[in-house]
Amino acid sequence: MRDECIELSLTCKPSFSSIFYRVKLPILLTSFPMRFLVFFAIFFACTCSSAALAAVHGKKHKPHQIRTTPFGPRAEVAQLASDISQNQQIPVAWVRHQLSLARRVQGLEKMVLPPPASSPKNWAAYQARFIEPRRIEAGMRFWQTHKEALERAQNTYGVPVELIVGVIGVETFYGQHMGKYKVLDVLTTLALHFPPEHPRAQERQAFFKSELGYFLKMVHAQPKGQAAITGSYAGAMGWPQFMPSSWTRFAVDFDGDGRIDLLKNPVDAIGSVANYFKAFGWQTGMPTHYSAQFDDAKLDKSTLLAPDILPSFSAASMQDKGVVLTPDAQQHKGNLALVELFNGTDAPSYVVGTENFYVVTRYNWSSYYALAVIELGAAIKAELAR
Repeated sequence: MRDECIELSLTCKPSFSSIFYRVKLPILLTSFPMRFLVFFAIFFACTCSSAALAAVHGKKHKPHQIRTTPFGPRAEVAQLASDISQNQQIPVAWVRHQLSLARRVQGLEKMVLPPPASSPKNWAAYQARFIEPRRIEAGMRFWQTHKEALERAQNTYGVPVELIVGVIGVETFYGQHMGKYKVLDVLTTLALHFPPEHPRAQERQAFFKSELGYFLKMVHAQPKGQAAITGSYAGAMGWPQFMPSSWTRFAVDFDGDGRIDLLKNPVDAIGSVANYFKAFGWQTGMPTHYSAQFDDAKLDKSTLLAPDILPSFSAASMQDKGVVLTPDAQQHKGNLALVELFNGTDAPSYVVGTENFYVVTRYNWSSYYALAVIELGAAIKAELAR
């Protein structure tokens, strides 16, 4: 005769109240004394398992620790303070004090190096990272919440709403990921210790030294003069991830409250992103790109790719070199560029970029970034139109 059974269930994280279904016990054990013993045994096991799982999960989700060490009194720091004071016209004693508060971020030099050649670019993977349901849903909420400000930015600067929404979504997931590095620490570290093995080390080190100067001038202008602002590991800040020089040049007070705040005010971020694109030559009404097909018999790909993503060919010239353009692309009045996007070991993807596509790459010098921003904004717009 088959034993009758009671089923008990233990969840992934066992608890005292979850002892039902799925763990089978013979019905003979359901007399009161035996049932009490089994009940106690399972309770003990659940308690131990919960503690063990909690320990494991605690270890797994331990937040990333940013390790820093003091710079100490060094001649390079004193010279850096003197240079920034002179370039930005702020008191040298104040600059020295601020730099005395900075700490060297351990491991940062490796983070700013280009990826190894053994790690091929992959547009398909990059696209999947940003054009995905959670980010689209967050973008829809952001659009609906800030509809008035977005439309006002579009009317003021001529930059479409979907592009602004796409940028903020890719940059910070709509304010969720704005970076946890102290901007003073990372900019000082990169100004003093930029990795010499970087192919553009001298240029990039000068860039971060300049950005540190802009940052300190921003802080000096603040009523409290505090430098504890956090951002990305490269020093980008706030909802739109502006570098300090971009904040100085392109940030706007878009809500009219008398101050510019890109850290906590998404309305100022909306206006500032639109102003940035306008300043770099955004042309209202021009598409960002067209699809690309090839006539292999005429294709001169090496010539077409030589200027990289800088628009350098008329529509007629592109067709002469083997690009099959759509009817609307054939009527395009400005120059175009053939944009190549690698897909790891698979065949590359191609689009025909316009001058507006090039403008988007001025926010981040990457065609992968630009297309992700454009496609995210387009996906959110399409979902809202349903």
